[in-house]
Amino acid sequence: MADTGTSPVRLRLGIHIPPTIRPERLRDLARAAEQAGLDDLWVWEDSFKQSGIASATAALAWTETIRVGITLLPVPLRNPALAAMEIATISRMFPGRFVAGIGHGIQEWMGQAGVRAASPLTLLREQATAIRRLLQGETVTAHGRYVNLDQVRLDWPPAVLPPLMLGGSGPKSVALAAELGDGNLLGNAYTDDEVRAIGEAVRSAKQSAGRPDADHPQIVACEIVATGPDAGRRLDAELPLWGAATGRGIGVAGGAADIADSALRYASFGVTAYGVQPTADEPDLEGLINFLGREVKPLLTKGIQ
Repeated sequence: MADTGTSPVRLRLGIHIPPTIRPERLRDLARAAEQAGLDDLWVWEDSFKQSGIASATAALAWTETIRVGITLLPVPLRNPALAAMEIATISRMFPGRFVAGIGHGIQEWMGQAGVRAASPLTLLREQATAIRRLLQGETVTAHGRYVNLDQVRLDWPPAVLPPLMLGGSGPKSVALAAELGDGNLLGNAYTDDEVRAIGEAVRSAKQSAGRPDADHPQIVACEIVATGPDAGRRLDAELPLWGAATGRGIGVAGGAADIADSALRYASFGVTAYGVQPTADEPDLEGLINFLGREVKPLLTKGIQ
């Protein structure tokens, strides 16, 4: 197992349900994740596949205790007042179990939808600021480059504020997410060196912004994982689908010890929630979820102590 040193928090283990999986499968997968004892279930909102809001709400309704998060809502597709209403409503129905994630989206997709911004970072800054203030129950007036609100206030702000996490992969996006978010959402195709560098960048950006969580920031990451006798071949076939080259140490092909070792390395870089993303050709998703809870989670519990 990786030597992680002293970890300030327990490493959370979750399963990512990418939008390549049919929506009608979500109920069984969400229930399997909870029964397996996983900490988190992550749903996506990739254009133009599935609604993150609908998926998260359904998953929360079908389960009792597991935390459900969205990675992530592209803010160009939503007015911040609507986004805040959606997040607040879910948080009131399922207090303490929902994680909201937002980002500026993939620019090509935003262009297809007619909402591409000339300055995605400015858009994300304005949206994140407005959404957070609305969730805190403030009356918001804003006249920015992209966000224009006039005396907007939620009737039903969340009784328990949900984490508002921001995603992004470039250095400027990572720094902005660290400055404004309750946590950073990372992608699924990084090398160890890249994850380590992002962890350092997040801490530095939070310190510069005077954030109280600078010493122990929340960082959510996931890796593409393949198990079984042909795991290596399946992983190599999957990586190019996500723009990643093979042979760079991206993803995990192997058994429980291999997955746990990689997760613990991520923890040593500052990751606080580690998610497993199955390959598109995963033959037994429920079996993989049960395997994570039965065999991988105990190794993480032992290794993080």
